Amino acid sequence: MPFSPDYVRIVLNENFEDAKALFLDPLMAIHYAHLCMLRETGIVSLEDARTIKRALDAIDLEAVRTAKYDGSYEDLFFYLERQVVAACGDAIAGRLHTARSRNDIDMTMYRMCIRKWVLSLMEATVQLRHSLVDLAARHRHTVYPAHTHTQPAQPSTVAHYLLAAIEQLERDGTRLKAAYACVNQNPLGACAITGTGFPIDRERTSALLGFDGPTGNTYGSIATVDYLLESASAAAVTLVGVGRVVQDLLLWCTMEFGYLRLTDGFVQVSSIMPQKRNPVALEHARALASKAFAQAGAIPVAVHNTPFGDIVDTEDDLQPLVATMFKDAIRAVSLVAVALEDADVDVAKMRVRAGENWISVTELADTLARDRGLPFKAGHTIAARLVRGRTSRPDASLSELVAEISKDVTGTAVEYTEDELNTLLSPEHFVAIRRTLGGPAPEVTGAAIEESRSKLAEDAGWIASSRARLLGAESGLKAATVGMG
Repeated sequence: MPFSPDYVRIVLNENFEDAKALFLDPLMAIHYAHLCMLRETGIVSLEDARTIKRALDAIDLEAVRTAKYDGSYEDLFFYLERQVVAACGDAIAGRLHTARSRNDIDMTMYRMCIRKWVLSLMEATVQLRHSLVDLAARHRHTVYPAHTHTQPAQPSTVAHYLLAAIEQLERDGTRLKAAYACVNQNPLGACAITGTGFPIDRERTSALLGFDGPTGNTYGSIATVDYLLESASAAAVTLVGVGRVVQDLLLWCTMEFGYLRLTDGFVQVSSIMPQKRNPVALEHARALASKAFAQAGAIPVAVHNTPFGDIVDTEDDLQPLVATMFKDAIRAVSLVAVALEDADVDVAKMRVRAGENWISVTELADTLARDRGLPFKAGHTIAARLVRGRTSRPDASLSELVAEISKDVTGTAVEYTEDELNTLLSPEHFVAIRRTLGGPAPEVTGAAIEESRSKLAEDAGWIASSRARLLGAESGLKAATVGMG
């Protein structure tokens, strides 16, 4: 019975185009791997395996990619099956589909694609970490006013701020590696949902396709989507974190802040206002990250409250969304990474702002408690009244005000020279004395930067080894198919 022209136009044609773009290569790899396993286990004879292999070899992949859907077959799987049948006949071609189903083929294809996308997103986060670590290393001593609740709060350093973002990205890496481990399990052999009575070797197809091993329960191999949700969730968390940093960086690029300047290659001009220098690379990154985050959020919505089994909702119409989500996520993170590689920080302007608005006055309260033995609450009161007193009496010296206020608060005047107070209230002193683990003191951030470089090398090595393992599996599959003759 022919398909409805409307069904062809609305659904099948679109799905065929998506499948050609996303799944042709993994589908062919699955065909070869399954054929090798069938031959090695004796399920298919060597003669028939060679005939099927020649039929697979004869498929012109470029011609497939340009093929137009005509509605005479359901999907890409049946389109390729038709070519195998044409090459070696129904009787032999049909043996390739022994002990498998489109169900386990589809789930295997999806996992093969998603693992590569997770790797690429991980690679983009490592690239961004490289940019941030290098920038942090150049600005361990660059003080600036850190904000809380959008208001100047306390002096910190650019390195301290960037290390916060770097550590967040390191945790993103941990999540992405966990997602990779979850997705890199092989469903092939689960068949429709209950496995098979044939003596297949699921470990063998897993090795040939670069998986860490086979999935377990055959029902769950087809029914579950947690592998997909975990990958989407890890991507979403990464996007939220990067997006929040990008929002700050765009604020830093404003003329009002003037902290950050992108190189000319990442800005655009106005068609009417000749003075404009728009940091649009970061705007594009923010838009892409937001778009990808929305797509990531749509994935669990699409599968929420669907039956726990083989169902279209997790397949043809959903997987292209997963692909575009990862594509946009990778673009967003990569764009921030390259835009920041050679960005300039206005050290002088940041230093001026770090000395304004009394944002270092917490250190006076701390010093009074630490060095003079006052309760912190009393020190806090003295510091607060100093700010108000200097505002109402701008000509009074700091030392005079501190002595007066401390006597009023504690009954005893606390004596400091003007130079001592100027040093105590300087942003450099504020930062230097904060040697807490994770704090902004240059020696602390210096050690943290070196630790982050070590983690960078470790994660870059993990990416390289993961990619090498996939390439090794491809080579092993080619060797195995060649071995059939």
